[in-house]
Amino acid sequence: MIEKIDIPVSVSFTFDSGQRKVEPRALVWNGRLYGVKKVGLHHTFREGRTLYHVFSVASKSMFFRIVLNTDNLHWRLEEISDGLPG
Repeated sequence: MIEKIDIPVSVSFTFDSGQRKVEPRALVWNGRLYGVKKVGLHHTFREGRTLYHVFSVASKSMFFRIVLNTDNLHWRLEEISDGLPG
């Protein structure tokens, strides 16, 4: 079931300077650590002058859509899914 939410989350990520690529590695949501097993879609968009990076990532049991605000470097969790039909 997909659930839309909008809360701040902690995200660990790496930056590869050779490929100029950011990749989330883990996130903490509801006091629980979720390791990122797969990074799916990544896209960017702008609101005014602010650039946002949107990542769809999967842990062992959950799917997440997380967004990085490049102005303040804060991450937000926008959507979660356990993969089950709603």
